[in-house]
Amino acid sequence: MEAVPIALWVVILLVALALLFDFMNGFHDSANSIATVVSTGVLRPSHAVLFAAFFNFIAIFVFHLSVAATIGKGIVQPDVVDTHVVFGALTGAITWNIITWYYGIPSSSSHALIGGIVGAVIAKVGAGALVATGIMRTVAFIFVSPALGFLLGSLMMLVVAWIFRRTTPSRVDKWFRRLQLVSAGAYSLGHGGNDAQKTIGIIWLLLIATGYASSADASPPGWVIISCYVAIAMGTMFGGRRIVKTMGQRITKLKPVGGFCAETGGALTLFLATSLGIPVSTTHTITGAIVGVGSTQRASAVRWGLAGNIIWAWVLTIPASAFVAAIGYWVSLALYD
Repeated sequence: MEAVPIALWVVILLVALALLFDFMNGFHDSANSIATVVSTGVLRPSHAVLFAAFFNFIAIFVFHLSVAATIGKGIVQPDVVDTHVVFGALTGAITWNIITWYYGIPSSSSHALIGGIVGAVIAKVGAGALVATGIMRTVAFIFVSPALGFLLGSLMMLVVAWIFRRTTPSRVDKWFRRLQLVSAGAYSLGHGGNDAQKTIGIIWLLLIATGYASSADASPPGWVIISCYVAIAMGTMFGGRRIVKTMGQRITKLKPVGGFCAETGGALTLFLATSLGIPVSTTHTITGAIVGVGSTQRASAVRWGLAGNIIWAWVLTIPASAFVAAIGYWVSLALYD
């Protein structure tokens, strides 16, 4: 049975709030795309954010909407979603993003949104409306994506070191300064392809819940897709420089060859996850890849204490955003009803 359309202004405000989250996602996560290319000196920050934003947007032409479908139909049962749930979910996700951005912690906007959806739905009807398989896949990739990024980043570094073992360091540096533009573009493409679709998914959920779209539709409206990719690209352009320092230099010191290997390993992980329709954290992925690259030099090259603090932030993201989302749901219910 289709939902009865409600006041259009409520839907417009919630769509605007979702696009604000998408903008903040790009703002918060831009460091993931540009940290290595900036910290190695290949691009200036002002040029790097424009470069990353361009590839964030053109991902619209590359990837199918598999991740959007997972968010829209694979995390919670769509028929329990209403405007209060969407408001609570977005409130939880945005609040956690602001907190982690302020303290320069590279946490996951993706998992903040998923935690928000879960928390708001539990506040409404309990855990019975959750889709266990979708949530378990997402939770599993909290560990799989950084592990895969670590593996691919370290393997790339070892292969490159073997191939160029007879080449002078200055020549290797010169070549990989150019190649890092390719790897940074690929990573930004994967970032846009996976992350923009999460906001597409929640707006799609909202439109179905409020009767402005049908659950039988094969894909969300075109305006939703375009606006979400524009929002994340704009957010990336104004990106979070606080996190660039943590990602690019504080975890481990990177040279262009290391930046290339980390970005390439991370990009391959994102491409795989997006093709499978799994919403993963670009933050987790690139952090794992950077640590993997650093560990091939020597174990002491990685600041394991800082990496451990980042992992704690990852673990706390879903429950913390879920808690705030539940409060947001109850506030919305009290104010609107």
